Amino acid sequence: MKLGELLKSEDWKKEKHVPVIEAPDSVKGGETFEIKVSVGKEVSHPNTTEHHIRFVQIFYKPEGGKSAYQLANCEFTAHGESTEGANEGPAYTHHAATVSVQLKQPGTLIAMSLCNIHGLWESFREIKVG
Repeated sequence: MKLGELLKSEDWKKEKHVPVIEAPDSVKGGETFEIKVSVGKEVSHPNTTEHHIRFVQIFYKPEGGKSAYQLANCEFTAHGESTEGANEGPAYTHHAATVSVQLKQPGTLIAMSLCNIHGLWESFREIKVG
């Protein structure tokens, strides 16, 4: 089995697990800009001890390139756990991340998220660099 066989993707406006990539359509080469990835933009994803998003990873594959580059690995580690029991804790990490990056050529942004119950999800977004 290959990892790609485990990745799911759906329309993010209907599915609460798909990572949503928010970034400009076009950026200037070498200039810093922000990429935001969130899970459950249109349909809220639970954030409980029992059911949560564990991480979001962001990759970039340059146009014509052979490999993808990992831009970020964002772990969400607080889901209401505590010594008093599940969902009784004082902290919850929201499943969204913003990273600042620079690109030198156009390509594809790729986001992957992991739901502790429903597995791996992916999405893509083309980005132009001028």
